Amino acid sequence: MAITGTAAVALLVARVCFGGVLVFTGLNHFTDPSSLAAYAESKGVPAPKFAVYASGVLLVAGGLAIVAGVYAGVGALLSAAFFLVATPTMHDFWAVPEDQRQDEMNQFLKNAALFGGSLVFFAVSYQSWGYAAGIGLV
Repeated sequence: MAITGTAAVALLVARVCFGGVLVFTGLNHFTDPSSLAAYAESKGVPAPKFAVYASGVLLVAGGLAIVAGVYAGVGALLSAAFFLVATPTMHDFWAVPEDQRQDEMNQFLKNAALFGGSLVFFAVSYQSWGYAAGIGLV
């Protein structure tokens, strides 16, 4: 089944917004790796600098795949994998001091929503998308 008409336009807008956020976030991993690595280290992440670069690759590749409609299911799974691991590791609001709890909870909930969005894009990647390169889409 193909996604066409108004639904295809809505999906295109969603892809650009969602994937664009992933790409922007991922690129930040390359522009300020030291700060992100220090934060990752404070959370007990092994090889924090490598983790920052690797997670940046996941986010950029996943976001670009979703935006372009090129192996979008794979891209959605890459971003879902990132959020599945990073969300409870980096935003453990239950384990931080009270003055940091709300900020960490907000980040946790934002990432949980992005994880859900990644799964939605994976679910619809088995259909043909209008306004997509269509490579790797059924």
